[in-house]
Amino acid sequence: MDIKTLQENLARYGQEHLLKFWPSLTHDQRTLLYNDLASIDFAEVTDILQHCNLTPSTENGKLDELLQPIPDELHGRSSRTDPDLLKTYRTEGLRQVAEGRVAVLLLAGGQGTRLGVTYPKGMYNVGLPSQKTLYQLQGERIVRLEHLAEEVIGQRGTVPWYIMASEHTMEPTLEFFASHDYFGLRKENLVVFEQGMLPCFTFDGKMILESPWKIARAPDGNGGLYRALRKRGIINDMERRGIKYVHVYCVDNILVKMADPIFIGYCISKGANCAAKVVEKSYPMEPVGVVCKVAGKYQVVEYSEITSRTAQKCNPDGSLMFNAANICNHFFTLDFLRDVTNSNTLKHHIAKKKIPYTNDNGQKIKPEKPNGIKLEKFVFDVFEFTEYVLFKLPPGWSFYGFAASQNLPFLCGSIFHYSAPSVCQNGTTNGHGQYSGEYINDESIKPYLEKTVVCEISPLITYDGEGLEEFVKGKIFVPPVILNFQQGHNLHQCGANNIRSD
Repeated sequence: MDIKTLQENLARYGQEHLLKFWPSLTHDQRTLLYNDLASIDFAEVTDILQHCNLTPSTENGKLDELLQPIPDELHGRSSRTDPDLLKTYRTEGLRQVAEGRVAVLLLAGGQGTRLGVTYPKGMYNVGLPSQKTLYQLQGERIVRLEHLAEEVIGQRGTVPWYIMASEHTMEPTLEFFASHDYFGLRKENLVVFEQGMLPCFTFDGKMILESPWKIARAPDGNGGLYRALRKRGIINDMERRGIKYVHVYCVDNILVKMADPIFIGYCISKGANCAAKVVEKSYPMEPVGVVCKVAGKYQVVEYSEITSRTAQKCNPDGSLMFNAANICNHFFTLDFLRDVTNSNTLKHHIAKKKIPYTNDNGQKIKPEKPNGIKLEKFVFDVFEFTEYVLFKLPPGWSFYGFAASQNLPFLCGSIFHYSAPSVCQNGTTNGHGQYSGEYINDESIKPYLEKTVVCEISPLITYDGEGLEEFVKGKIFVPPVILNFQQGHNLHQCGANNIRSD
C-alpha cells in the first residue's frame, strides 16, 4: 500500500480526514479503506460536486411563469390517430425488431423497500393468479414480441434486454434469472450491468465515512444510466449487435409494452432522437410529474412544484394545458445516447439526505435530520438536448400500458391508489379483459360478478391483443381465468369449471 501517495492525493482535494482512524485500524481494515479510497476518482467527483445543480429556490409562483406546454406539432395522441396510421407505425416498429435494431433497457437499481421486501423490485410477485413476478412478465413479453415480429415481417430478430442494477441488486438479479432459465430468453441477450455509486458529502464538501474503514456511498440516480453506459461498455455492446433504437423504462411498470412497436414506429416516423410515452392526466391535481418546457428547455416538473392555478390551466378545447404525465417510458436513438454519454454537460443534482456516519469517537450515528448530500442525475435530464417528441396515451393508466407497483396497497377514499400492487393486479386483469370478450351474466356465475373479475392472459400468448380469437371463440369463461401458453397452444384454466363450451 502506497500510503504516502494516498495522503498526498487526499490533501490535494481537501479530504485528509478520511485517514483519521488509520492508526487504530487493523491490517485488514486498513486494506479495506485503502482499496476503497483508491477506487475513487477524486478529480471526477470533485468536479461533479463543484458543478452540480443546486435545489431550485424559485418559488412555485415564479416557476409557473417559466412553464410552457409541449408544442402540438411535437406530440401525437393514440386516441386521435387514424387506425391505419397506427398500423403503419406498428409495422415499422416490428420491422425494426425483426431486423435486430431494437433493444430494451430496464432501470432496476432499486430494492423493494417500500414494498416491504429486501430483494430487487423485479423479483416482486404482485399477486396475479399465475404468481408471476415483474421480471417474468417482462421477459415473456420480449419473447412474444420476437415471435410477433417474425409472424408479421417474416424474419426473426432478437431484442437484447439490458438491465441496470445497483450494488445491492446486481447479484440477486443474475441469480434469479439463471434459476428461472432466463424465462425463455437466450442468456447472451440478457446484459445486467451496475450503475455507479458516488461518495456522500457533508454540506461543506467533506466525504462522509460510513465506518472507520469505509466511505459512505449512494447510487447516482436513474440518470446515472448515461455514466454507466460509458463506463460499463454498454454503448459498444449495442453497436456490436447492430442496435439503432433503445426503449428505456422503469421496473415498477407491470404493464409496460417492451419495445412497443407503435411507439418505436411513431418515433422513427418523426425523426426523433429522444422521445417519451406519456399518459394524459386524469385531473388537474393528479400527483404525477409533467413533461413540459421550463425557460425554453424540456424537462419533467414534479407535481409538488406546480401550483394549483397552473395545474388547472386549459387549452381552448378544454383539455389540460400541462397534462403529459411522465411514466418513465422513453425512446432514444443509439447515436443520441452515444453523444450524451460522451458529453460532460449533464450536471448532477444535490439531494439533502439523512446519511449514517461515524463520529470522531468511531461510533456509527443515524441522524434524525438531513446531515449531508447525495449526488444524482435523472434519466430525463437529457431532454434539454433535443427537440422533444411525445406520444400521449389516454387517461386511465392501467388500460394503456402503465401501472406502477412501488407501494403497498392502500385505499384512498373508495379508489385504490394507482401505484398500489392491488391496482397493478387489477390493471393487468382488466386490461386483458378488454381483449377476451364479455363474461356471460347468468345465475351460474353471479357470485363471481359480485367480486373482482379476474382474467389473466399470459404475455406469451399475445403482445397487444393479436391472436386471441383461437383461444376464446365458442367458449364461455367463468372467472377466475388464466389463458396460459402451453406447447400446442392449449388452454389452461385456473380453478374448476371456469370454462365451458357454448
